[in-house]
Amino acid sequence: MRRLAVPLLIAAFARGALADPPPEPKVEQTVAEDDQVRIEELKVRGEAKKVTVKNKKTKAPDYEIIVNDAGRESAGGTGTGLPKSGSGTRVWRVLNF
Repeated sequence: MRRLAVPLLIAAFARGALADPPPEPKVEQTVAEDDQVRIEELKVRGEAKKVTVKNKKTKAPDYEIIVNDAGRESAGGTGTGLPKSGSGTRVWRVLNF
């Protein structure tokens, strides 16, 4: 009985080790543009990960929106004293390297 079980276990482990790797996540980059702003959005697996807003006509600096993960809440809160919303947090880059 044990002699039969060992080859079966080896075959089961070999099948699991040779299984296909998971597929790459779907990544989408979209751009919405008008005469005043350009909005670039990066989505991974259908969830927005990064949104960049670039002003065209004004000298206002470009900014990025850090999108809140729907399943998690940051430990530090928003830092504004306002309740959290699903819209995210604006971030301006000070230095570029």
